[in-house]
Amino acid sequence: MNKLRLFFLSRRSWTLPYLIFSIIFVIVPLLLIVVYAFTDDAGRMTLENFRKFLAHPEAVNTFIYSIGIAILTTIGCIVLGYPAAWILSRSNSSYSRTLILLFILPMWVNILIRTLATVALFDFASLPLGEGALIFGMIYNFIPFMIYPIYNTLQKMDPSYVEAAQDLGANSFQVFWKVVFPLSMPGVVSGIMMVFMPTISTFAIAELLTMNNIKLFGTTIQENVNNSMWNYGAALSLIMLFLIAATSLFSSDEKSDSEKGGQVW
Repeated sequence: MNKLRLFFLSRRSWTLPYLIFSIIFVIVPLLLIVVYAFTDDAGRMTLENFRKFLAHPEAVNTFIYSIGIAILTTIGCIVLGYPAAWILSRSNSSYSRTLILLFILPMWVNILIRTLATVALFDFASLPLGEGALIFGMIYNFIPFMIYPIYNTLQKMDPSYVEAAQDLGANSFQVFWKVVFPLSMPGVVSGIMMVFMPTISTFAIAELLTMNNIKLFGTTIQENVNNSMWNYGAALSLIMLFLIAATSLFSSDEKSDSEKGGQVW
């Protein structure tokens, strides 16, 4: 009893609510996905769910197509988000905080509301809903998650590196490419993770912006779960989790290398 009382009086007890939350809403659901993925309807251990995925070209093509859409969305967010983050980080006017707020404000609005607004915008402009609308909607929904980490990295960058490069005779392009960009890579990597992961697993955006004519991998998982095909849906979810985990490991290595590269420059 004394040990229990001392535990609840110590700071370690503060982690108990987070531990309980993680067990209920993170660990247990992941374990259920694994159990369902490697069992059949009768509860027997099997790999049939994964063989079923590989034997259906439609499911494999949807998986590859979803990766392609996620890559295009991520590239689009980088191309549009990096200059925006650069401009915001270099803005010293009294309106800089207002501009930052305007870029971050969409993150406070529910993603379904933003997607419905995009559908209304395309209808108002008499533009067809399809693959172009899907990529546009993806970039619109996720670009704040690219801008914010890059902006934070650029904002915290020591300006003496830029000054040193300029003193050594580097022009504007060389300063950006050899100093600013390598030092901002941790923010870029964080932005890629925040955009790529939710993009590859989303389904509502694709359904709304393509009138359910284009199917992403998240939609395939949703359809199987809604049709009570829990085992096959869990196997598809596990495949997607493996891809996200591999991306996370790759991004961690890239972030470590970029930080070293920045220090060298």
